[in-house]
Amino acid sequence: MRKRILFVINPISGGKKKTAFNKQVLEVLDLKKFDPTFKITNHPNHAYELGKQAIKEGYDAVVAVGGDGTINELGSAILGTDMPLGIIPEGSGNGLALYLGIPLNESAALRRINRFETVEVDTGEINGRNFFNIAGIGFDAFVSDHFATENIRGPIGYLRSSLNVFSKFKPSVYRLEIDGKAYEREAFMISVANSPQYGNNAYIAPQASINDGILDVCIVHKFPLYLLPKMVFHLFTKSADQSDYVEIIPGKNIRIIRDDRGPVHVDGEPVDMGDTLDISIQHKSLKIIC
Repeated sequence: MRKRILFVINPISGGKKKTAFNKQVLEVLDLKKFDPTFKITNHPNHAYELGKQAIKEGYDAVVAVGGDGTINELGSAILGTDMPLGIIPEGSGNGLALYLGIPLNESAALRRINRFETVEVDTGEINGRNFFNIAGIGFDAFVSDHFATENIRGPIGYLRSSLNVFSKFKPSVYRLEIDGKAYEREAFMISVANSPQYGNNAYIAPQASINDGILDVCIVHKFPLYLLPKMVFHLFTKSADQSDYVEIIPGKNIRIIRDDRGPVHVDGEPVDMGDTLDISIQHKSLKIIC
């Protein structure tokens, strides 16, 4: 009997048109082994709803055709079940897919689905919201919040948002507790990494692993403006952990307290959260086809 697969397509992710995607699936997917169905998201959290529906309807797998945000919604829907998640990377950054070695080329990614080999990955949780790649506060969270209103998607829109936020952003003081040990830091941003990179091969936590049961708390301290090119260089050469302005502390149970509520990015999607953030990890809680 053929496996039933639901492809959940985010039509606006990454600024890419996906009108020919269904046809490509029918050409590349092994239709002797798989029976595909296609659904398009049309509002926030729709992928999550479609994932829950797929469980009820007895699908054998769901596939996120989008970026880390679409992956987050679908992954959250099937978390704790035996249903695997496939990924066709169509986002602005594709951080999780790049880490897992899933090709950015659609046909090559679909051939991975044909293999139907899975790996178990960890899941982070921040104030009840799941994340599979990276969650963070500070500069990158404000960038995500700005990017959500940007009319240009993809890397160009993200760069424009980054420059806009950077011109007026100020670091904040955070109080942290990581596995029972207390810290206080003035930080430009704090990223809690399940996997090493944001996307586009920008590595904030080069040593992070998605199935080691540990989160990497990456604290980027306040740095002088003239060092910005060097900080960017560290990101794209997998050497952020070698910067004097980056501190990485591994942990399983994390609390971060800030003075005010504000945006938190959860796999790149902005979410408004309170002044106290409780973060934990669920070891090997999701199966991903890769």
